[in-house]
Amino acid sequence: MTAPFRADQVGSLLRPDWLTEARQNCKCGLLDVAALAEVENQAIAEAVQRQQDIGLQGITDGEFRRDWWHLDFLAQLDGVELRDHDGPQFGIQGQSVQPPIATVTDRVACSRPIMVEHFEYLRSLTARTPKMTIPSPSMLHLRGGRAAISNTVYPDLAEFWADVAAAYRVAIGQLADAGCRYLQLDDITFAYLCDPKIQAQCRANGDDPDTLAQTYADTINAALVGTPADMVVTIHTCRGNFKSAWVAQGGYAPVVEAMFSTHVDGYFMEFDSERAGGFEPLAALPADKKVVLGLVTTKLGALESKDAIKRRIDEAARYVPLERLCLSPQCGFSSTHHGNALSQDDQWRKLERVVEVAAEVWG
Repeated sequence: MTAPFRADQVGSLLRPDWLTEARQNCKCGLLDVAALAEVENQAIAEAVQRQQDIGLQGITDGEFRRDWWHLDFLAQLDGVELRDHDGPQFGIQGQSVQPPIATVTDRVACSRPIMVEHFEYLRSLTARTPKMTIPSPSMLHLRGGRAAISNTVYPDLAEFWADVAAAYRVAIGQLADAGCRYLQLDDITFAYLCDPKIQAQCRANGDDPDTLAQTYADTINAALVGTPADMVVTIHTCRGNFKSAWVAQGGYAPVVEAMFSTHVDGYFMEFDSERAGGFEPLAALPADKKVVLGLVTTKLGALESKDAIKRRIDEAARYVPLERLCLSPQCGFSSTHHGNALSQDDQWRKLERVVEVAAEVWG
């Protein structure tokens, strides 16, 4: 079977304590960059082996070289700076920390390879399918919105979106040239836009939330022009995953038409709690695409029972044929370097459970 796989994963993994310590020492000047890279290499090699031992086919580097799932990539685009944002903030439940915001101060472009060496090292470690995860183009916009994009540089946002798509075509092309054939665009925007509170904040930032989902979908499609025919591209969307916290809630109905218009092969969709609504919106899924059901939560350590997961798969199969469904955790285990509120053992047990259930359901 090709990607997305019956048993799959979103991407990020909990960092070992010794990796976290090394990264902190590097920031403090106690460890040089080359030495840190060796520590990261070791941690990634061990994580790859563990994923293979479990039986996963799509293998990631756990995003071990990143602090934030999105900002480390976005900050390497030309014209983008990370800044604190004084305007409206998305409320992270139970958290006072807010990540910086990707702020556009000049024309957006991609003048150098971004994270290509990350993929190349991952590819060298596995004969299975190395999976690369990068933030969706829409992540340059959602949190700061119009307010975080220079009016001087981009008086017309159409020019901004054209430049973003062009920059992504370059970045994705470089990954493709390095051999990447399984690419995931992490895109919280679709799920966030289901929440009236997020819609209100978009208006406060100077945007129309009723048109954003289609704008994001159109930009993704423009960014994917020219990708190799054998490259599998998926979108992952969720409602927040910072230190096991969440941001948004609401079912997918308001955005499925736009989201399902993207030219990708599948969708990793969060369904681990009532905040995601029911499976009914899946009825709109085009016949040539798959849905990876995020039924195993990464926010809590308690292990889901096989029977409970299977019942949920049966419910989803009322709207999408079983052969076009897959299974995964609802998000990564460590979208940021902080990690979620569960243990390494919890994490691996959950991934094992995904593989076990997938084997029993699909054979």
